[in-house]
Amino acid sequence: MASAIDCPCGSGVGYAACCEPLHDGAREAATAEQLMRSRYSAYARGLPDYLFRTWHPRTRPADVAIEPEIEWTGLDVIDAAAGGPDDDWGEVEFTAHYREAGGQHAMRERSRFERRAGRWFYTDGDAADG
Repeated sequence: MASAIDCPCGSGVGYAACCEPLHDGAREAATAEQLMRSRYSAYARGLPDYLFRTWHPRTRPADVAIEPEIEWTGLDVIDAAAGGPDDDWGEVEFTAHYREAGGQHAMRERSRFERRAGRWFYTDGDAADG
């Protein structure tokens, strides 16, 4: 049963009540952090179409691919600036943990988001090994 599966984003809520409605288009992200969490979950669940749809048209690549050899294992949100329901921009800093080639790794990024026509979009971010 899908509701019993924890959401990959680490919210502590089941996937069916957390990121799945965003992935399925039943609901839009209310905040920049919610969009960032749903994008992490999309990487973890192998949903490149969702990543493409939530990437700002000005900055998104022509194609979004998910590397199948990477297993996403956890997400830590470090900081969020603005990005609330009444904001037009926001930033979220996080560390994403993953397993690749037999080793544990982490990626740290400060992502930027813009709200356009009432919807949040990922624009870009500054990444560093974390």
